[in-house]
Amino acid sequence: MHTRIPLDTATVEPLLAAAVAAPSIHNTQPWRFRLDSGRQVLEVHSAPERTLPLTDPAHRAQYLSVGAAVFNIRIAAVHRGLRPEVRLLPDPYDPGLLAAVRLAGPLGPGDLPPGPGLHEAIARRHTSRRPFTGRPVPEPVVAEMTSAAHACGARLSVPDIAGTRRLLRLTAAAEARNHAHPDRTAETLSWITPPGRGSHYGIPATALGPPDAGGRMPMRDFTGALPVLRLPALWFERHVQLALLWTPHDRREDWLRAGQALQYVLLTATAAGLRTSLLHQAMEWPDLRAATALPRHRRCHPQVLIRFGYGPDGAPTPRATGHPAVRTAAPPATGTGPD
Repeated sequence: MHTRIPLDTATVEPLLAAAVAAPSIHNTQPWRFRLDSGRQVLEVHSAPERTLPLTDPAHRAQYLSVGAAVFNIRIAAVHRGLRPEVRLLPDPYDPGLLAAVRLAGPLGPGDLPPGPGLHEAIARRHTSRRPFTGRPVPEPVVAEMTSAAHACGARLSVPDIAGTRRLLRLTAAAEARNHAHPDRTAETLSWITPPGRGSHYGIPATALGPPDAGGRMPMRDFTGALPVLRLPALWFERHVQLALLWTPHDRREDWLRAGQALQYVLLTATAAGLRTSLLHQAMEWPDLRAATALPRHRRCHPQVLIRFGYGPDGAPTPRATGHPAVRTAAPPATGTGPD
């Protein structure tokens, strides 16, 4: 039996510092943390006020974001020699409680530490919306990324040239639909922060990328009706390297696992010197999301497209602190969830 590690402030703070560095759609950071000191559990809740009703009506992207934050907590705990135990959706009476983490004790001799450089990659990973060089990524690195996704219960498939073109066409179609939908455009634009605002959420204008001068790369245009924010077009890589992250099922728990897999893949890529960006547009339209599935694969539920390669660093985006609310009372004996 392992000794449980107390979740005091000194223990929790580095875990949450890692958690809030996770990627989230439009940098909404749709998570909230609560420390249950009675049960010695760190709870991860959804933040309904930071959702995207039009872009993400089913909250699937929100779950991906929270899953990525949970994975960072796991990596930060293991980095400190502690064994995290994670339960997803632990309380059926509290659907907003997405995960619960407790520290079961110190790592034992049979526990495997994370891959080299993963913890350091948490702070270094930033979305790069700029052109990559097109230099091919070595197969062993791609294999590590694939194994990372599989370790979290998801799958990562790297398409051939024809498959890559198909996925880019679907993403471009979704991008065109977004532009033709004024309310969606306005929702996206509301998460762009101009210089000097000092918001802890959203994407600063300095982190936006240019459009592709060749029209091949359908990067998301966040500027909408404000072309003054749009950067001059640049030529993107001719040979795009994409990977489709997918799961065999499409339940809420699968979305959380996919989020953990996504972050594992992104950190593995960052540790190997790669840059990444996410192409999520096609996932926001049910028919286009279904069309991105692997051909002739009945149990492929696409979650996100990952663009990867060698290139410039992405600009950092702001983060709110992860200071948790603290609940000191013991949970009720009726089995109902927290408020």
